[in-house]
Amino acid sequence: MKEENRERTSPKATPAARRVGLLLIPQFSNLGLALVMEPLVLANWLMQRKLFEWTTLSVDGAPVIGTHGMQVPVDAELSDDMEFSAVFVIASFEAKKYAKNRKIKNWLRRQAAFGAELAGIETGAEILAAAGLLDGYSAAIHWDNLEGFQELYPSVNAKDQFYTIERRRLTCAGATSTLDMMLQWIGEREGADLAHEVSQHMQYTQVRYPTDSLLSSANKRPGEGSRHVQAAINLMQETVGEPVPCDEIATRVGLSRRQLERLFQHYTSLPPLKYYINLRLARAHKLLQQTDMSVAQVAVGAGYSSLEHFSRVYRDKFGCPPRADRLQSVQAPVMRRAVSPARK
Repeated sequence: MKEENRERTSPKATPAARRVGLLLIPQFSNLGLALVMEPLVLANWLMQRKLFEWTTLSVDGAPVIGTHGMQVPVDAELSDDMEFSAVFVIASFEAKKYAKNRKIKNWLRRQAAFGAELAGIETGAEILAAAGLLDGYSAAIHWDNLEGFQELYPSVNAKDQFYTIERRRLTCAGATSTLDMMLQWIGEREGADLAHEVSQHMQYTQVRYPTDSLLSSANKRPGEGSRHVQAAINLMQETVGEPVPCDEIATRVGLSRRQLERLFQHYTSLPPLKYYINLRLARAHKLLQQTDMSVAQVAVGAGYSSLEHFSRVYRDKFGCPPRADRLQSVQAPVMRRAVSPARK
């Protein structure tokens, strides 16, 4: 009887820590890694016990070079005997290259079969999508990769959101949205109070929700003239593959050609035709770097009927022919984002 009473009054066993795998893809974002790990560190510290324990991973166990050019050592290589509660795939540049890696894809599918939650940090979502692990799911994609991702993975509902958490799948568009996602994830598992306390220690007070949009907030601009310019830009974006004359654009937004040119120069510092061409080249640039579409297909998608003309215009803009610009890497040519109507 005494033994039975002792058993009834003994303290409950401490729950086991959640095992987290952090898979580093070469050219990953060091900020992404930090914003995944630091909230876990703080959660453990605040609770004075291991809520989470993590293992850093690479494909072969060798150190991984991030976008900052430094080698980051890891704890282990991928192996089939590993089981995690959650796996975070942390990537940035060159995701298209590693999305084809059979070992990575098979390992991730195995983790999914074991019941692990899978998260894609920035272009880590592409690694998950390439393994077929986001089919039928929503995915938050950085605005610079949205078009290429949609072209490659039509079975995934790509969104211009900061992050998504849906049926054991998490994605975030990268940078500070990684922290938003981690705080939400910790809150759902360990309580909103702890997540709030972690955010306070990180001095992060403007926590954003999954449904907040990356592009819609960035494109909001006041003013009547700005409204006309934004309407023209929207029309240009809708007709990138089949360009229409600027005279027609002016008419469709209720302006004369001269008024349109004056407003564009005022709000974007560019004439409308130059702005339009930049939009078309931006689309071509993304499709070349982020997909396997042929150069001819990309040219048509950007509204160029002549491959020769497209190649000449592209070389003038980026300093290399389209066929030499097929990987989104730190060394690749950069397309600065087109200017939206400014506050003036």
